[in-house]
Amino acid sequence: MRVAVWHNLPSGGGKRALFHQVKGLVERGHEVESWCPPVADRAFLPLGPLVAEHVVSLSWQEREARGRAGAIIQSYRNVVGKLRTMEEHCRTCAEEINSKGFDVLFAHSCQFFRMSAIGRFVRLPKVMYQHEPVRVLYEASPRLPWLALPSPRGSSWAPRAIGRFVKDLVRVQALRIRAREERESAAAFGQILVNSFYSRESVLRAYGLEARVCYLGVESGIFRALRLPRDRVVVGLGAIHQSKGIETAIQAVASIP
Repeated sequence: MRVAVWHNLPSGGGKRALFHQVKGLVERGHEVESWCPPVADRAFLPLGPLVAEHVVSLSWQEREARGRAGAIIQSYRNVVGKLRTMEEHCRTCAEEINSKGFDVLFAHSCQFFRMSAIGRFVRLPKVMYQHEPVRVLYEASPRLPWLALPSPRGSSWAPRAIGRFVKDLVRVQALRIRAREERESAAAFGQILVNSFYSRESVLRAYGLEARVCYLGVESGIFRALRLPRDRVVVGLGAIHQSKGIETAIQAVASIP
């Protein structure tokens, strides 16, 4: 089978999963080629030694806010501009993939928008291995982005209060567009795969779409019991980021007698 792969992953667990999935496909005799933007991490567990890797241009710049009106609409312009730029990148990749006679597209997440738009443009069976939706859109981090601003201390019709209200209204509209595009991109795939039932529920809550659990394997040649002396330590792997819940791990370790 000829498999086209697309991803925009940073270094980390998602890229590790993709690397071993591609490695397994190649070892089983499948013909695989990969597409990604230049912002994807290609140094960590590189796919280049395994398959032909195509890097398709993608560039965007934050728009500078000019004047009071520019500051109000800046978040909206940045979100819409980045969505269009990523869509154009995906369209270019899809044209190359469509022209090469692949049997299936196997896509992974986008580090910016999580769900790739490439499924909208590829004309063949397509599968997305989704690590998670854009959590800030659907979870309190630490508060939901849709909550209204606190009530102003003075008059709601004061110029400053009206400015804050309009700016927040534009910001929320930008988030709504981002959520809409993510959902439509998800619906373009014939199958969404996830690594756990927790992730399946997250996809269902965010998109209203079913996903299929496809557990990640363990490379027994790397991760194996070495029968070495054990120390009383706990090692955590992963980026220290709010979404990782590091404080929960620290509190759990602190509760050990």
